[in-house]
Amino acid sequence: MKKYYGPQTEMALGNFPFNTTRVQLEFIYAIADVKRAAAFAHKKAQELNNDIADAIVSACKEITDGKHDEQFSLPYFQGGAGTSINMNVNEVIAGRASEILKDKNIKVHPNDHVNMGQSTNDVNPSALKIASLRLGKVFLEMSRELISSLKKKALDYKSVPKLGRTHLQDAVPITFGDEFKSWADALSRDEARIEFVLASFEELNLGGTAVGNKINASEAYIAHVYQELSGITGLKLRPGANLMSLTSSQTDFCALSQAMTLYCLDASKIASDIRLLSSGPNGGIGEIILQELQPGSSIMPGKVNPVLPESVNQLYFLVSGYNLTIEHCAHGSQLELGVMVPILAESLLSSLKITEEVIGNFARQCVATLQVNIEVAKGHLEKSTAYATLLVPKLGYDTVSRIVKESRESGKSIRTLVYEKKLLSEKEFDTMTKL
Repeated sequence: MKKYYGPQTEMALGNFPFNTTRVQLEFIYAIADVKRAAAFAHKKAQELNNDIADAIVSACKEITDGKHDEQFSLPYFQGGAGTSINMNVNEVIAGRASEILKDKNIKVHPNDHVNMGQSTNDVNPSALKIASLRLGKVFLEMSRELISSLKKKALDYKSVPKLGRTHLQDAVPITFGDEFKSWADALSRDEARIEFVLASFEELNLGGTAVGNKINASEAYIAHVYQELSGITGLKLRPGANLMSLTSSQTDFCALSQAMTLYCLDASKIASDIRLLSSGPNGGIGEIILQELQPGSSIMPGKVNPVLPESVNQLYFLVSGYNLTIEHCAHGSQLELGVMVPILAESLLSSLKITEEVIGNFARQCVATLQVNIEVAKGHLEKSTAYATLLVPKLGYDTVSRIVKESRESGKSIRTLVYEKKLLSEKEFDTMTKL
């Protein structure tokens, strides 16, 4: 492998010899986009030699095209607020740009040229927001697929009655349409929170350099860099009202992480409900039938487990752990800088990526394929005392209470007892209990 990176990357590899995954390429590519926009901006502001600027742009394009992935081997677990990550990208760009310009005998410097008008402290948070916006868009597409699947099930079973339960006890009649729609709307609310937070991610601290007061960044550069970066990314990027505030505080990232955690919490609750409703098939509730995906036991023949709902439960456990890490990283900010960027970036990007993958799989392989066992659901409803509440307006609380007690003692259904006592006709009963 031809080595484009330089001494600062080498030192970081020695200082952080940890057996963890590498810095995520989505983060690296976003940093390369920032460097590309910066080179364009400095060229327009006549602050950088045209040949050097063009070579930097070419090198950045190669990076985002995936041609130099092997050059980025730093572990995500490191100190230094991500300076090593920024310098790794600077050095690779400088090395490749110098190679492009070798016939002109021009040497591109990682700090003086590639990092001109920038600091790790404004580049990395800006790149993390760009990477999050990109991954967030993909996640939202998968979320809409899940919500769409739930809404379709709500339409498919909109008139199918079932037993509603509170405290895991028989409560009142509902329909499967009600239940599926309630799940879809919960996720829609969560999705709206995520969209709101992501919209704020278009506000960057780029141009603030080290602490947000724009040292070594010209106004001409700042004006051009946002225009260029917006064009490169297709995002409506803008400078924040207070670059120092965005440099010292990292709670924007907490907001996205917490919104993702809430989404995963609701998704996990829905998955748990599906697990419960599909329990059995003979010894449980059995009102939902899941597609059989794989054997569920190495010892019990024929056993099938709800593996995809279980994966959504574990997704919530994982993402909520990432969220706590991100919260602590933001709390670790000191004075003018949020210094815990490396593990914050890893946690946030991992959260976005794994959520998109698990939710997409859950939507397609579980929700879209599940079926309602109408006969079982009807049987549970008829055997329950759920109809009782609907009869109270006509028969009164005390009368209905006595019927419920008798139903439990005799094993007869509410419907049967009402008919036997001639309290309501069949037509009247059906009218009162129609949902």
